Amino acid sequence: MKYQQVAVDKLIPYANNARTHSDEQVTQIASSIREFGFINPIIIDDKNNVIAGHGRLLASKKLGLKEVPTVLVDHLTDTQRKAYVLADNQLALNAGWDDELLKLELAQLDDVGFDLELLGFDLKALDDVFQNENEDKTDLSDSETKYQIIIKCENEIEQENTYEYLTQKGYSCQVSTY
Repeated sequence: MKYQQVAVDKLIPYANNARTHSDEQVTQIASSIREFGFINPIIIDDKNNVIAGHGRLLASKKLGLKEVPTVLVDHLTDTQRKAYVLADNQLALNAGWDDELLKLELAQLDDVGFDLELLGFDLKALDDVFQNENEDKTDLSDSETKYQIIIKCENEIEQENTYEYLTQKGYSCQVSTY
């Protein structure tokens, strides 16, 4: 295997990739790349065909990246390459969660103000994880007034800049798209 930077416009998505990526998920991947860096490279063959990482490629284009890290895999037969495209996606779905450890890790990140939505969990999933914990706490919703404002941005860059500005000013913000 060989690690290399490759121009985004040179990468060729697999035409028969059965995995789909919604705009919302591509935005999540882009947000992850922005927050953590491009840690998980795109896997390609010797002709720059994408074997794994189609979502990361779409997110790279959304972010306007010119080059991305790749891993060249040239030992697979055509049949193995087709099979790996499917296996790479399905095997990750077969994993589970240790709910108590997940709750602990999420709570620790939440305690330091980390935006949990960057992790890819939707709000319902986060609510489900914290359900037992929240049942033990006193409900302040009746005694504490909360206010919310929705700011419509023209594009993702404006949204990011607005978010950064408001959080630097001390406001509690949550990013969403519609």
